[in-house]
Amino acid sequence: MSAGPGPATAPGETHGLVTTTITTSPTVLLVDDEPALIDVLEQYLRDDGFAVLRAGDGPAAVALFKKHLPDLVLLDLNLPGVPGTEVLRQIRAVRDVPVIMLTARVHEVDRVVGLELGADDYVGKPFSPREVVARVKSVLRRTRRGESEAPPHEKRIGGITIDTLAHEVHVDGKLATLTPTQFKILDVLMSHVGQTLTRDQLLQRVNAEGDAFDRTLDRHIANLRARVEPDSANPRYIVTVFGVGYKMVEPS
Repeated sequence: MSAGPGPATAPGETHGLVTTTITTSPTVLLVDDEPALIDVLEQYLRDDGFAVLRAGDGPAAVALFKKHLPDLVLLDLNLPGVPGTEVLRQIRAVRDVPVIMLTARVHEVDRVVGLELGADDYVGKPFSPREVVARVKSVLRRTRRGESEAPPHEKRIGGITIDTLAHEVHVDGKLATLTPTQFKILDVLMSHVGQTLTRDQLLQRVNAEGDAFDRTLDRHIANLRARVEPDSANPRYIVTVFGVGYKMVEPS
């Protein structure tokens, strides 16, 4: 009598000998209540070598996050039921992973709240899927660089170098004279390259207090640009994110 067919064999597994296929592809959790949008983003991410998890609401997103611990989360803030900001809080309570917010441009308040809760970046709807994939790669590179290297006392972005031990800034090899406040602002921005910082985040990190500094923050930024930018009227390094705050970028 011949034996019947055995149980189906999963990929990477053989009976009697089990082999495990180890994937090194970063995993992205997509959280959005628009299935068509998730379909498009998932395809672009998979085409670029990412593994993708997807959720259409907050509870499902948190459950998937706890189970799979993805490398990055793409999170829509305008979710039904549990809002994206609450999902972000719950995710952060489990594990500190990069989060990029997906948000309509009109939801400025939510965007600011999300950044203040620790989101690493945001993309406004409507967006290009290629732009989203580029942002994902950029944030992951930045995060992994920060994990693999001890925070150096010297940071370099383009032609700008800041040395926090010597308390010096050089621009294209020449010493730049900054006030203590300008130095602190530059140090904070260069410690978060590519990340938008809200006005409140800058206030907290610079350890400045009171409405007086808040009102003069734009003037401090303008004066700082005059000292480190090749053309302060068209900044290459310290860019304004309108309605949100400021961001340090690497010149292209």
